[in-house]
Amino acid sequence: MEDDSDRAVAFHSCTYVNDHIGFCGSLKTFPKDFVVTEINAFGQLVNEITADSPNKSCESLSEQAGFCQQDPKRLRLSRPELCTDEEYCNIRDGDVHCSPECPSFSAGESEEYKSDNVPENHLVKAVTLDSLLDRPLREQLGQFACRVKDMWESKSEQGLTPDEFSLGPVLDKKNRASLHGAIRQEYPFLATVTKCGEIIVKANQDYQDLCQLVSEEEACGFMKFLDAKLEQSKFAFRPDGDKEHRKMVHHFISKKFGKLVETKSFTDAQQKAVIIVRFREKSGSRKRTAVDSGMRKEIYTAFTLRKENLETLEAISFLSAELGVLPSDFSYTGIKDKKAITYQAMVVKKVTPERLKELGNTIGKKGIGVSNVHSASQPLRLGQLQGNHFDIIVRDLKLKSNDCSASLKERIYEATENVKKNGFINFYGPQRFGQRQTIQTDQIGLALLNEELVKAVKLFFTPEDSDDPVNKAKKYFLQTEDAKGTLAMLPDFKVRETMLLRALNRYGINHEGCARGWLSIPHSMRIFYVHAYCSKIWNEAASYRIKIYGTRVVTGDLIFSGTSSESCSLNDKVHVVTAAEEEANEYAITQVRLGKCISLKY
Repeated sequence: MEDDSDRAVAFHSCTYVNDHIGFCGSLKTFPKDFVVTEINAFGQLVNEITADSPNKSCESLSEQAGFCQQDPKRLRLSRPELCTDEEYCNIRDGDVHCSPECPSFSAGESEEYKSDNVPENHLVKAVTLDSLLDRPLREQLGQFACRVKDMWESKSEQGLTPDEFSLGPVLDKKNRASLHGAIRQEYPFLATVTKCGEIIVKANQDYQDLCQLVSEEEACGFMKFLDAKLEQSKFAFRPDGDKEHRKMVHHFISKKFGKLVETKSFTDAQQKAVIIVRFREKSGSRKRTAVDSGMRKEIYTAFTLRKENLETLEAISFLSAELGVLPSDFSYTGIKDKKAITYQAMVVKKVTPERLKELGNTIGKKGIGVSNVHSASQPLRLGQLQGNHFDIIVRDLKLKSNDCSASLKERIYEATENVKKNGFINFYGPQRFGQRQTIQTDQIGLALLNEELVKAVKLFFTPEDSDDPVNKAKKYFLQTEDAKGTLAMLPDFKVRETMLLRALNRYGINHEGCARGWLSIPHSMRIFYVHAYCSKIWNEAASYRIKIYGTRVVTGDLIFSGTSSESCSLNDKVHVVTAAEEEANEYAITQVRLGKCISLKY
């Protein structure tokens, strides 16, 4: 299929597609012919999300460790999400009976805890949990909790403890926080963690270990104390005359919760030793006022960017100028096509939602629009999405010049049926490499990987065969190496060129100066060139593999397994085909490189 030009464009690095005859047509005749809509990590089209629909909030995207790129360090940090409240469960005659009553300390033993902690009672917490979960799921959670409690009380083997229970995906961050808190109030012996927006409930081993040292009543009170997180509060264990036992309790709490609390032993009125627990003071908290702390907190605003006939970086450059921030303050999951209408998620730092909404018609005149504007907690990262949805209009359809054996409708039908049956090799297209450019982006990426930084700069400034201001400035630079003079000739909207030239003017056009020049460009912009080279390698490797082996799966291929659980890591979903599976012809390739949903109109 041809692009919006009479001359065919060589499909970069693609030596094989398939043997289907196909047909000809023009793509991207107008920007509206190519509509790209980003699919976020939860499978939602970003242009269909509204800021006032809590179940479809994009804010939770920024807290993920990347879809299928979970950070192992983050997964280990489960302490803030431990469930820390109690429910006693007994299973009798096959029925599940749960009592949310948490036995309280006797008078004098828990006064300090009661007076310093949250006055909410268990019944209020239970109602909150019931309001957050539908009845079947609520009952399943209760049954899971009772099974865990029963196995612990009956001293069953550890391996018999239920592994985990899923509450399913909860996309809204506030709803997840409410669920975590409500479960803490009822089940201290369970822990909750969030994986890709899904709440997972499992046994709280720390609670069980603590019950080996103190009574369940004390363990219950201690977990409630942790959950309340009141800075000035204290918790007292029962008086303990056994010094060695007190030492064991000190060591356990220090090991498990030492970052949050500290312990000391004091003598009470009856001259008995009592372990007192209190929260650690935050670093520098005495020197900083509440106002100072609020000022130091980073502000992030998430939104959906709509742009038409603009590069992503051009749109960011205009927005940054209007908002008074740097282009590097914007984060996004990927760069979208220029000659198109595109929708993508973005997060900007140092800008409030109210300030972004004020831009109004100012940005509309530039072909830019923003929607779903709301606060966020973190920036986005490249690749933090499921894919993109394409609505494509193909114009000027016609048969190939040497094809007289079928009608145009027949060829179109054959092509669509061929894709349905055999899938397609989802190559990175020409736009990834700089369509019709003299120097393509993968060449610059290779120079950067080889640390040939001066060469990368000169490749970057290689002009095209036209006399527009940008190419005139590039020609002047290559002829004179006058960075300052080139800056004066260059239009303001060329963001990368401007950043690079400023650094070159300051540090010189040598290896060190060019290194500083590339580093002056935000990482999300400069990594684009390296990604382009990686895309070229992928195209060539995929082409070679299909030419040699066809679409059958062979030994050593990596395929996705049938699991669809979002809590699984990417490694869990990938399966290496064995020789026996190849011989049994157990798998078939339906699509190479998943991720693009395409709707054709003609």
